[in-house]
Amino acid sequence: MQATHLIGAHVSAAGGIANAPLNAAAIGANAFALFTKNQRRWQAAPLDPKQVALFQQHCVEADIAFEAILPHDSYLINLGHPDPELLNKSREAFYDEMQRCEQIGLKLLNFHPGSHLRKMPIDDCLTNISESINLALERTSNVTAVIENTAGQGSNLGHSFEQLAQIIDGVEDKTRVGICIDTCHLFAAGYDIRTKATCEQTFELFDKIVGNRYLKAMHLNDSKTPLNSRVDRHESLGQGEIGQEAFASLMKLDAVKGIPLILETVRAEIWQEEINWLRYLAKQ
Repeated sequence: MQATHLIGAHVSAAGGIANAPLNAAAIGANAFALFTKNQRRWQAAPLDPKQVALFQQHCVEADIAFEAILPHDSYLINLGHPDPELLNKSREAFYDEMQRCEQIGLKLLNFHPGSHLRKMPIDDCLTNISESINLALERTSNVTAVIENTAGQGSNLGHSFEQLAQIIDGVEDKTRVGICIDTCHLFAAGYDIRTKATCEQTFELFDKIVGNRYLKAMHLNDSKTPLNSRVDRHESLGQGEIGQEAFASLMKLDAVKGIPLILETVRAEIWQEEINWLRYLAKQ
């Protein structure tokens, strides 16, 4: 039986995707994130069937459910791109990422929503993002598109609950869309979670505007930059501007039970300590 809290980190898949579950198991994780291809290149070689089979075997051996794995798409993809040619290129790349997840047997794909690049109205960009998701969902069958909230840097959209709700509103199959809340991004975008009271208020607001049913995953990161800085700089848990109380409060929320809780903190050598600390907080 799976533990109530699925906690892990974004681990390396260097040398082949089959290594990712081994790297997760080595830090005591029962969840993890990975890239299924080089995240800074458009093209990728097809998945090696032997690697896929080994990946699945290693997940079973580590007792990590496929529902606890949160692959991330390429950083090059912009599903709201104002240029039709580059929008189409992003859409094809996103479909390829969804297809890779299906081949592996994964259930989720995490992605940054997109940017208007100051070349189109915000609403039009949000419509592009929704339509990009629709096109990918039409061509696949088992993977849920998981939108990551952003810190609001530059022209990146998806930093407010309202924008996330607007994207979901434009998605036709709402059973296959969800949200990954990154705590660093959340804080940098202006949502305070530093105390038990503010953390609970922020997640009540999320439930009201977006809906807890759409919360499919979280990235647990502290922030190097202050509240509402609109700057995305991750820090180890309790070592940044967010602080320890936030994570103690988060681990008590019903909404975080049974979804992947993934570290992207800056010191991989202490991931196991951070995972153990989060498990300890969940039991308090």
